[in-house]
Amino acid sequence: MIVDVIMPKLGESITEGTIIQWHKEVGESVGMDEILLEIGTDKVDSEIPSPAAGVVKEILAKPNDVLLVNEVIARIESDAGVPIVAAPAVEEEKIKDSPSSASSPELIPEAPAPLIAPVPMTPSASQDGGRTFYTPLVRAIARREEVSEDELSAITGTGRAGRVTKGDIMAYLETRGTAPPHEPAAVTPQRPALSAQTLPVAMDDRVEEMDRMRQMISENMRHSIDTAAHVYLVSECDVTSVVEYVNNQQAAFLQREGFKLTYTPFFILAAVKAIQAHPKFNAALEGTSIIFKKNINIGMAVAMDKGLMVPVISNCEELNFLGLCRKVKDLAVRGRNGKISPDELQGSTFTVSNFGVFGNTFGMPIINQPNSAILGVGAIKKQPVVRETQHGDAVVIRSICNLSIGIDHRLLDGADGGKYLQTIVTFLESINASALL
Repeated sequence: MIVDVIMPKLGESITEGTIIQWHKEVGESVGMDEILLEIGTDKVDSEIPSPAAGVVKEILAKPNDVLLVNEVIARIESDAGVPIVAAPAVEEEKIKDSPSSASSPELIPEAPAPLIAPVPMTPSASQDGGRTFYTPLVRAIARREEVSEDELSAITGTGRAGRVTKGDIMAYLETRGTAPPHEPAAVTPQRPALSAQTLPVAMDDRVEEMDRMRQMISENMRHSIDTAAHVYLVSECDVTSVVEYVNNQQAAFLQREGFKLTYTPFFILAAVKAIQAHPKFNAALEGTSIIFKKNINIGMAVAMDKGLMVPVISNCEELNFLGLCRKVKDLAVRGRNGKISPDELQGSTFTVSNFGVFGNTFGMPIINQPNSAILGVGAIKKQPVVRETQHGDAVVIRSICNLSIGIDHRLLDGADGGKYLQTIVTFLESINASALL
């Protein structure tokens, strides 16, 4: 019997996916649950297992093709005599509050510049009354250049099934205002991409195409810089009490919970407490409207093997410190194993980027759109510090960390950033860590 392989739904907000690579060719045998292909969305890339054992009869989509969820992408000839089934969707794994394995690795290093989540892909009405879908890249370009939905729908697409490609929208932008977009004759032909054959290089240089994730990061970083008016403030923070608590309680915590206690949950907790004191840092701009978010959803910028991601810890205001520790650990483990779902990479209202794990003492991370601020955490290092005592000034050794706050000056002023940062510093310097667990 013939088994249809369909484009799976990789998340609630996902409406389409991109074929990245087929692991099998027509005529090759494939086993049940053996990896058949890789599919990418605007959030993550996923390996898709075969829904049946048999022989690949037909492949209906090529690499880089973008297809809607539930479209047939391949067919498998199977003798198993089972009903036609589709490739299973990747479901979000629920966070477990039970202890993890004692041998689980350290927290994934967090990177200075978080990945910015693209605007969700939403269908728009086409000129013929049907539905038109646009890729995340086309959406991002349209948003940046302020191309309306009506303009998008009027652009003649040269992609598969008339889909608007990057070349189409770029060609339209070049002729925008001089000719109607529906006149193909006025559209400038798509420029050829630079390749190893066209790009002048020295004999010992190497040229390679950016991978898909790097392209997404590039576009998102550029979009954030073009959108937000970035301003930065920096404060020193004495985290000696936090360091001493972690050192003293590490063995007991590891034995009880099954994983190591790290500094990251302390900074996330401090960010949450500061947001509760300064709600504007949990807001987002939409045109001239300020949207104050009810829940505090912290994005944790982390460096995975394939690139940058910002998994989100939702409803942080409802979690105690131990709950935050478990959430951070869970995202770290599943991130290493490629188990982060697309739905876990969206909905953040504030971002924490801990580049201190790389030994960096100071950094200025880019705001994660549509957030209005991002906290940067530098490395904790022992430093000589002057302290006032009843006998006069004294030089003591303390564990010091540089904290930076990047704010969107369209919504927040320097005074706002200064007050927010000072709230975090006061919380961390006066924290009674023994009362947290």
